[in-house]
Amino acid sequence: MNRTDDPIAAYDRLAAEFGRLTERRRQYLDAVDEIVISHLPEGSRSLLDVGAGDGRRALRIAQARNLTEIVLLEPSAAMQRSGPAPAAYLTLRAEQLDSLQGNFDVILCLWNVLGHIFPEAARVEAMRQFGRLASPRGRIFVDVSHRYNAAHYGAFRTALRFLRDRIRPSETNGDVVTEWNIGGAPCRARGHVFTDREFRSLARASALTVERRFVVDYASGQIRRWGLLGHLLYVLRPSGE
Repeated sequence: MNRTDDPIAAYDRLAAEFGRLTERRRQYLDAVDEIVISHLPEGSRSLLDVGAGDGRRALRIAQARNLTEIVLLEPSAAMQRSGPAPAAYLTLRAEQLDSLQGNFDVILCLWNVLGHIFPEAARVEAMRQFGRLASPRGRIFVDVSHRYNAAHYGAFRTALRFLRDRIRPSETNGDVVTEWNIGGAPCRARGHVFTDREFRSLARASALTVERRFVVDYASGQIRRWGLLGHLLYVLRPSGE
């Protein structure tokens, strides 16, 4: 098996190329951001971005609705340095959210950041912490790579994934290796791609309620009706609200 970097080490290496990678997915990322902006709770003031990268997306979302309290959680120091954000960075992993205090009207976990958290129990705990940190009116926005996105992964590969899930269901079925070329050298990180059923199970286990689900085409950013045509964006709230 090819060696994979720890996600922080991978993103330290990726920081210099991150702007180019985001441009390749600009239509998708912008579409997700616009959905988030349009579904922010009325009167929102504060935002927490878990896995914020260079901070540009969080700032754009905050500026669109005049949010004044912005906290960026990003464990990669190189990614922090690559951004323009005049905001508070916390050098923490999502798995360390239990050390954070506060109430946030908006919590972001975007571009499959959840898929870099292992194992499944750690994902549940991270999402449980999202609920703990959400204000009474708060909403949580999470988008994940969809394991059955045939438009992106291809019909044959998607069919094999579907059959495997039916014949041998396992929490590791969605485990993948993502590879980037950095200066002519491969950079690999372990990741996970999700099904809708799997994500909803994680949400229930985390005491979160799914309010809305959007299917977003990974190439064009268009909103699709069918899950086979895109990645998945969820709007969640704590179940006790």
